[in-house]
Amino acid sequence: MFTFLLVVQAIVAALLVTVILMQKSEGGGLGVGGSPSGFMSARGAADFLTRSTTILASIFVLLSIVMAVIASVRHAPGDIDTSLVKQAPATQGAPAPADPLAGNAAAAPAANGAVPLAN
Repeated sequence: MFTFLLVVQAIVAALLVTVILMQKSEGGGLGVGGSPSGFMSARGAADFLTRSTTILASIFVLLSIVMAVIASVRHAPGDIDTSLVKQAPATQGAPAPADPLAGNAAAAPAANGAVPLAN
């Protein structure tokens, strides 16, 4: 169901882009020739494209809301699969220092005691 709605959403989006790009920026519509009072006159085309834009935009928003509801209902929190987690190997000997960047900081001042500290 969700995939079907997603395809319909993509088609509606493509139609919406097409209808919007066919309109003139000042609202003149297609500007196709024909009878002045006919369906595809300048005014008739503008009315048709305006109505089409409104209908397609409404369908797009409605489909977006429906798809969001379906996605939130369908997405249930699942259990975390820990079967692939590697166990840390047991370390032998002394535990690692609290600050790994300090290295062997406890032995450094004793071995370098002859160097005076600057004040």
